[in-house]
Amino acid sequence: MYIQLNSQVICYEKTGEGTPVILIHGNKGDHHTFDELIETMSMDHTVYGMDTRGHGESATPKAYHYSDMADDVINLIKALDIEMPYLLGFSDGGIIALLVAMKAGNMISGIICCGANLNPSGIHHRDLREIKKEYKRDKDPRTLLMLVEPDISPKELSTISVPAFIIAGEKDCIKEKETKKIAENIKNSRMLILSGEDHGSYIVNTDKLYPYIRDFLS
Repeated sequence: MYIQLNSQVICYEKTGEGTPVILIHGNKGDHHTFDELIETMSMDHTVYGMDTRGHGESATPKAYHYSDMADDVINLIKALDIEMPYLLGFSDGGIIALLVAMKAGNMISGIICCGANLNPSGIHHRDLREIKKEYKRDKDPRTLLMLVEPDISPKELSTISVPAFIIAGEKDCIKEKETKKIAENIKNSRMLILSGEDHGSYIVNTDKLYPYIRDFLS
């Protein structure tokens, strides 16, 4: 399905019944990242899988900024009249979830952030080097986005009042101290480092995350 949100066309899919959850994918992904998770989650929840601007079947914007993507999520909640959803964001989607919680915490029930960072320095140096090489090859503005944004301070994080579940893999491209910093600066938060998992192995094309988050979503 498609919806016009101000000047931005967003593609999304809705499935299941129950407590609403909006899933937000990572850089250069789309909502199909979560197909297996959606299938499992939709037995207990109304699940909205959206393509962020310039990804999947959503329209391509003139510029890419995480703040604009967060506004798209807020506008989607308003347009579809989704009552107090949870947000589950992976990678870039986790950044977006943090920004939504900062901008419009009164509209959501909580956030689950998987593999999020506060700024590019929160990415391991070896992985940051690979992103720089990738941008040199493809000049994709979505790749550039990861090199210049986000820029979220601990003080801004402290304004988040909704419950937050901060998750990362033991072998994540995000530094563990970055994950800890996020969790430590959100008052009502919990943190989980998943043993043996990398950045996306516990969430991309799998439902193995669901047992860890089921209670949080209830």
